[in-house]
Amino acid sequence: MIGIFYGTRPEYIKVLPVVRALYDRDIDYELIQIRQHTDLIKDCEFDRTFRVYQGDVNRLNNIFHTALDMDLKRYKHVVVQGDTSTAAAVALSAFNQGVSVMHVEAGLRTYDKSNPYPEETNRRIISALASVHYCPTDFDVSNLLDEGFRDDEIVLTGNTVIDNLVGREATKSNTIVVTMHRRENQPHLREWFSQIEELACEHSDYEFVFPMHPSPEVQKHRDVFSKVRVIHPVDHETMLDMIASCHCVITDSGGIQEECSFFRKRCFVCRAVTERPCAGQALCKTPEILNKKFNSEFMVEFDRPTPFGDGHAGEKIAEDIQRRV
Repeated sequence: MIGIFYGTRPEYIKVLPVVRALYDRDIDYELIQIRQHTDLIKDCEFDRTFRVYQGDVNRLNNIFHTALDMDLKRYKHVVVQGDTSTAAAVALSAFNQGVSVMHVEAGLRTYDKSNPYPEETNRRIISALASVHYCPTDFDVSNLLDEGFRDDEIVLTGNTVIDNLVGREATKSNTIVVTMHRRENQPHLREWFSQIEELACEHSDYEFVFPMHPSPEVQKHRDVFSKVRVIHPVDHETMLDMIASCHCVITDSGGIQEECSFFRKRCFVCRAVTERPCAGQALCKTPEILNKKFNSEFMVEFDRPTPFGDGHAGEKIAEDIQRRV
């Protein structure tokens, strides 16, 4: 029995290709939801679900409390995805119970524990605990080899997010898609939002659309916007349609960076550093740099293929899992 765990919507999106491939191979698995997100995953499928422990400590510690209290010995292998606190907590719990950990989207690094926080530390914790590392790119493989991991533990698969995009056509409109919610940006969201509002006013022939994250730390700055059209969070299919048809994207999301590279959309990455380097990105460390780079680059076209695989990552991961069960 394989236990596949997720706690956020991006994790769910990225484990689905693995789930489908395991199902096609008739490999016994359970899909287990830990509710790190709540509203954003209310429509996600699961076989078992756990509500995050509600205590007096912070929410990240509560996620670890939840995972460490679970009996995972029913599973031969536990699969975790990415770099969330759910993934790190489940990996630690499995390791403590002698259950092998398989890490999907392994090897990503910035080597800066504050960027992204806490994800950079989470994925390095998971790497230390995992028995198998499924890497999206050659760059990620190199990171793990440089850190001393054995090459027989590392499998180059591509990123499962690309599996969900194969067959979708890209078009171009006058829409600029905006997303921003990362924890490290939250102390400065008002400055970021003010800059984006200024860009929307300056480029009034484009429509800036922002599906705003439900986090109160994000929502409390909603009043900054008048020209930017703020909408409720959208489901993943709608978001993919928006990215596929937009002119360009302003974001701090890792997954959206990958999706932009597939659709060959210019992506203005509002972060200090990115662990997902690819063509078409403009790294914007501050709101002032966003202003400068957007004005000089938002019309620039590029036509390089995505480095994140061929859309068969889920199949490659399932094939390797089948070999190990």
